Parts: sequence; C-alpha cells; structure tokens
Amino acid sequence: MIRPDVLAGHLAAEGVSLYCGVPDSLLKEFNAYVGDGASGVDHVIAANEGNAVGLAVGHYLRTGSPAVVYLQNSGIGNAVNPLTSLADPEVYGIPMILLIGWRGQPGVPDEPQHRKQGRIMPALLDALELPWSVLPADEEEAGAAVRKAVAHSVATRTPYAFLVEKGTFAPAGVPAAVPATAPESGPPTREEALGALIAEIGGGQVVVSTTGMLSRELYEHRVRAGAEAEIDFLTVGGMGHASSIALGIALREDEREVWCLDGDGALLMHLGALPVIAGHGPSSYFHVVFNNGVHDSVGGQPTSIDRVDVPALARNSGYRYAATLSSLEDLPGELARLRETGGPALLELRVRPGSRGDLGRPAVTPAESGAAVLRALTGRVTPS
Repeated sequence: MIRPDVLAGHLAAEGVSLYCGVPDSLLKEFNAYVGDGASGVDHVIAANEGNAVGLAVGHYLRTGSPAVVYLQNSGIGNAVNPLTSLADPEVYGIPMILLIGWRGQPGVPDEPQHRKQGRIMPALLDALELPWSVLPADEEEAGAAVRKAVAHSVATRTPYAFLVEKGTFAPAGVPAAVPATAPESGPPTREEALGALIAEIGGGQVVVSTTGMLSRELYEHRVRAGAEAEIDFLTVGGMGHASSIALGIALREDEREVWCLDGDGALLMHLGALPVIAGHGPSSYFHVVFNNGVHDSVGGQPTSIDRVDVPALARNSGYRYAATLSSLEDLPGELARLRETGGPALLELRVRPGSRGDLGRPAVTPAESGAAVLRALTGRVTPS
C-alpha cells in the first residue's frame, strides 16, 4: 500500500501544487491527508468534478504547474465536458493528473450502481483519448509512475488519469467518524430527524431520497416500521439529481405530495436545479435538506455548506417558502407551515455527522426499487 504523504511527496517533486476534487471512499486516506491543514498542501473540495477540472485549468494558467483532480469514477460524467472542451490538447491543452477511485472494478465486489461504471472505465478513458494507467500499490513503483505520468501530461499538454484500486492507500490517521449517538446535546442525528420527518409526512406520499447513508437509513426505517409498501425511490447513484427526479415525478403527480430528502453535498453539487424546481415545481413539491456539513458516506470530509444560507438560497431561487431547524421540537409546526404555504418549499434540517456502525444496505436492488415505484404510481410492471 501507498502512504498518502509519500504519494503527495512524489507529486510535489514533479511540480504538482494543488489538489482539488470530490471525495471518494477509495481515496479517503489520501483525501484526509491533503485535507489536513498540517500537510501544507493547497487543497479545495469542489462542488462537483467538473468544477475541479475548471480549478485545475485556472491553476495551470496562473502557475504553469499541473494540479491533481481527484474523484470517484461515478463522477467522471461531470468532468467529461471540461476535459474534452477545455483541457483537451485540441483546445487549450492543460496538463493535470486525474486520481480516480475505481469503484466497481471487475472482479471486486461492489454495489449495483458502480458495476457498469467500473466495467466500462478503461474503455471510457480510451474513448476520451486520455492516457491512463493503474496506480501501482508499491511506493517506489508509484513514484516512477508519477514521474512518467506528469512528464507525459506536460509534454503532450493533456490530462493523465490514474485508476486507483481498492486498498491502494495505507491509513493516514483518518479521524474516526462521529458516532451517531454522541454527543447528547446539539442537533439530532440524521436518523432521528429522518424518523421524525417520516412520521409527520404520513403514509401514501412519494419520497425520493438522495444517495448515501440517508437512503440506507430510510430503507431500514421502513423495514422496522413494517411499511415496505410506501412509495420510496432510493437514489443510490447520480449524486445531486434526487431533487430533479422528484420534480419529474411531481410534474405529473396530481394526488400525492412529493418529498425530496436531500443532503448538503448533493445539494451543492447541482445547485442549478433550485431555480428550475422553483419555476416548475407544483404546490405539492417539498424539499428537505439534511445538513451535517460533510460528505458522510465517503469519509466525512467537509462540504462548503457552512458558507451558505440555505433557506435564503432557496427563496432567492424562487421557492415559495424556506426555513431551517436544528431542533425536532419545532418540526410538526414547521411542516404544517410548509404545507399551508404550498411548494415548492424547502426545509433545512441541521443534523450531526455520522451514522450507526451497523447500518445495513437495502435488501432490494435498484431495479426492484424502481419497479416498485413505477408499479405504485402507474400500475405498470416492468419486464423481468
């Protein structure tokens, strides 16, 4: 395995002076190192992967030095446009190093939403005409690979991609996740807030939950409550798109409320959805953002949400109503105000980082979950 500080040293020796991207579970040890102020490196957690490529472009134009853009391979789609229309050698020709966590790598067990992305990853990089290789797990070999990659990237003025396999990085002293049961004071846990919210929403409504821990917690809540027949779309891929999925349902849903249960990192990733929702969402559209200030499912790295007044952002985007809560005591009254005002309306719920250590994963596949929602809303049965 590679110690993150050793890899960063190899990159620094080749002139790399900025790290930017979106955190990934396979890269969390490296993310923890570059995100630690004591490391002395310049580091930016971007809203999405395309933003990170843009940062790398600007950094090179000002310094003449390549940057590292890190991401999970599921986010490569967000980066394709700036990679091909900005950084490509046929356009501006910007060298940079892409550090890509290879989720769904063939032969390595992973979740359904990662399998195809992992399988097609080499072919996708080839189609983008990006030079690439697998980052060696040996530190000496990694150093040689970095020297070769940076030299090639600079000489040919093109991004160079490293695919990072599971287990490549050695631990970097990553702080332990904040237990979901501690401390006793302060905001509630996400799971507590979710349970209270679902109880107030009531049965029979459409719920679209975002990627990560929240969808897993919703599924377990339904199982414990014996309410598996509720209309829940568990968004396990496509980070940042749950709110648009909910809008697509709400535009044609005349009988039920549609509730989007979102996260702060997902909200930031595609903020442009807010004015679209405000402009087209019906009065039955309700948007709840569970804000714990971190990317919880990939290591707890901070988001930039602490700089955002989320209700003001929603109101200025055109939402009819928006508010924030950090105590569940006021939740019933606040939801009553949302419903009385009508949507599109947003509620920010401030919650603590962390989740239960024994939190499981849904026993249903994404295809089964989607088919259940389609059947509940249309009566149609998808072909088996």
